[in-house]
Amino acid sequence: MKKEEIPQDLSALGKITKEVCYATDNNGKYQTGLSSGWNVKIDALDLAWSDIDKRINAAKQRVLNNEASPVYFFMEYRLMDLSLLADYTGFWQWQIKRHLKPEVFKKLSANQLQKYAEAFNITVNDLQTLTVHED
Repeated sequence: MKKEEIPQDLSALGKITKEVCYATDNNGKYQTGLSSGWNVKIDALDLAWSDIDKRINAAKQRVLNNEASPVYFFMEYRLMDLSLLADYTGFWQWQIKRHLKPEVFKKLSANQLQKYAEAFNITVNDLQTLTVHED
């Protein structure tokens, strides 16, 4: 792609940041140029975020149906997996799997709940009530 052909489709991030792209100049040599967005990339990211929103909503519904604990919802909300959450909390992955069960979650100690709250950057009350504060 030539430098003057670098896409400049305005995206949500285009107002905040620009992406570095490589393009050729008139002599065929590679140079860097800035792009404020590209429709193809914007559409792909929108689709990915739509999928993430669906997963978050499904997780919330599972918690409300008493099929999973709030830990499950906040794992989805914070885009975490078992390994990452284990690293943040110090719990073993098998322990977290147990804590995903509502009946086990209800028996967690204040210290255990606090570890989860810190990992998710929320309060213990937020954890227990599924309260989300937009960052």
